[in-house]
Amino acid sequence: MNILFLHRNFPGQYRHVVRRLLAEGGHRLAAIRSHTGADIPKVMTRVFKPVRHPDKRTHHYVRNLEQAVLNGQAVFRECMELQKAGFTPDVICAHSGYGMAFFVKEAFPEARLLGLFEWYYRPHGSDSDFLPDDPMDTDKACRIGMRNAAILTDLANCDRATSPTEFQRAQFPARFQPDIEVLHEGIDTEYFSPEPSEGLWLPELDLRGRGPVVTYATRGMEPYRGFPQFIAAAEQVQARIPNAQIVIAGTDRVAYGKSLPEGQSYKQLMLDQHQGLDHSRLHFTGHLPYRDYRALLRASAAHVYLTIPFVLSWSLLEAMATGCLVVASDTEPVREVMTDMENGLLVDFFDVDALANRIVAAITHADDMTYLRQRARETVIQRYPQGPLLERQVAILREMAGA
Repeated sequence: MNILFLHRNFPGQYRHVVRRLLAEGGHRLAAIRSHTGADIPKVMTRVFKPVRHPDKRTHHYVRNLEQAVLNGQAVFRECMELQKAGFTPDVICAHSGYGMAFFVKEAFPEARLLGLFEWYYRPHGSDSDFLPDDPMDTDKACRIGMRNAAILTDLANCDRATSPTEFQRAQFPARFQPDIEVLHEGIDTEYFSPEPSEGLWLPELDLRGRGPVVTYATRGMEPYRGFPQFIAAAEQVQARIPNAQIVIAGTDRVAYGKSLPEGQSYKQLMLDQHQGLDHSRLHFTGHLPYRDYRALLRASAAHVYLTIPFVLSWSLLEAMATGCLVVASDTEPVREVMTDMENGLLVDFFDVDALANRIVAAITHADDMTYLRQRARETVIQRYPQGPLLERQVAILREMAGA
């Protein structure tokens, strides 16, 4: 098969299926990405670059759509370059929402298009109106609704569609849901597995013998992933458990949601607000390579995952597969995976005291909660095994290539 992958941050969700196809052999693979992505050996990769930014005079409701069109044009030009190089795809796999797939069928009319749909924006009852300090008004609601224009265009143009979780598919209008297959990328449960740990040791951080480690892993430090609540709870945990070590993996940026004014960050804001934090027991590791990230999870006494009703992070499933005792937000995407006191501990997203209490309980009653770690791993093995899910992805590609 000849497969073309379209993803701004390639490989992104396609990392594992690309490696599976390369290992199988006999396939030609190509990718088109933005400057923020990365290359994989043996995958013919091109970088798209829009000719300009959206015009400042464009109505703010449709600036995202204009950007999507500019992205689509740039991707089309790279498709022409692939065509000149002798590459014609049987199937195009496209990460939806950014316009990359808008015009690919003009470049490759015979190719089949498989869309990956992560999110459908709703002004009410989902992520957009969940946080009280970012209230909804009519202007914002109209703008959010228009963000779906690019997604709906992809949905209309694709031949098949997938979404990672039931919750994420359920965000789409009911009429479209039967045409979207729920198909997660899968978790490598052999790699993310429990292993006895003598404490956390990273190249620049050695916490062995210094107390229980409370972990938090994130792409960005932001309200969407409950970073403010976690820092507030960490202050309480440090006060109640004098040797507790708080370790935060991630970068000081906003990946999702509203940013602060230029030059400000939620990390600094929360550190300024919580003067009782013991900085000798508060550790920011930055972005970690997979090996160090796994070591962090294996050393965790309590792992915290918080999210508003939004896309479910891989990090939750990876932590569960590693056998972490997870304290998570009692929000809809998490409830699809976790049940309180069955395979983890759930708390109200906004209740800092409850979060601190649950973290303290996870540490002080660790032996009584061993079964939660075991059941968390069993959940991922049963529902998100990478092997069978990869086989399903490849089977879809074969069906579409044959069609």
